[in-house]
Amino acid sequence: MGTGSGSRAPRQTSCGGLASARYHALMSLVFALLAALANAVNVATQHVASTSGPEKSTGWRFVRYLIGNPLWLIGGAALLGAFAFQAVALHIGTLSVVQTLLMTELAFSLVLRRVWIRQSISWRAWGSAVLTGASVSVFIVAAEPQGGQATPNGGDWLASILTCAGVAALLALLGTRGSPTRRAVLLATSSSVVWALEATFIKAMTDTVTQHGIGGAFLRWPVYAVAVAGVAGTLLTQAALHVGPLRASQPLLVIVDPLVSIVLSVYLFGEYFTTDAVDLTVASISFVALCAGVVLLTRTVPETMARGG
Repeated sequence: MGTGSGSRAPRQTSCGGLASARYHALMSLVFALLAALANAVNVATQHVASTSGPEKSTGWRFVRYLIGNPLWLIGGAALLGAFAFQAVALHIGTLSVVQTLLMTELAFSLVLRRVWIRQSISWRAWGSAVLTGASVSVFIVAAEPQGGQATPNGGDWLASILTCAGVAALLALLGTRGSPTRRAVLLATSSSVVWALEATFIKAMTDTVTQHGIGGAFLRWPVYAVAVAGVAGTLLTQAALHVGPLRASQPLLVIVDPLVSIVLSVYLFGEYFTTDAVDLTVASISFVALCAGVVLLTRTVPETMARGG
């Protein structure tokens, strides 16, 4: 299942020097932030669309309602944009950095609430957004994620896919029963596991496109894995947004993805972090603060996205 020959063989990269490396790192940050913004637009618009549907509408009837809703279609376009931005960021950057930066989605969502929906935002929410942005910056600087030049072998891919798919399926099954909050939590967690796995597929797919061209990519498995995981992740996300409150699902949609992605980045792509004990401590504290900022942000924003809420 490897995307290249050999086990953990270094990928072919151009030698552009230190300046080129810094440029690619900077562009990776920019595209990751653009992906976070597009994700915020997607979640906001599709949440409003999905929760405004007929209460008894389920199954394919609910799907037909969403497809005919212009706001949901705008969210779908934003999702495609997020995919494109994320793909570029993952190709030129590290999985752990890109997926962690996507946590800034909630800060962008807060701005959308104020500017687009015209909601009144409390100072606690703005403070939580600042904490989120500051924490993610400190984490990236202190942890110094780097590496990721290895091509995963088939055994590593198989173990990762089976583990993530199994966990996601179990959570989704458990999410079919219980209170709306419980279902939203379980489905959102399941969705996040799938999206973390999807990020590894995207990274592998961009490598095959670079090495073999678009036509050659369709002769290899990553492009099909991206499609399957993308559909599964989208359906799980829509289910999580529909069955329960946004403040229950959104923190897990944002937090679990980078946590799983960091594990996969180390196991699959050989990424590594600083070995300095002080820096690691600072990075760990900042990541905890980042998660706290996300949770606080979801607790301090208006409960709904009703205009002027």
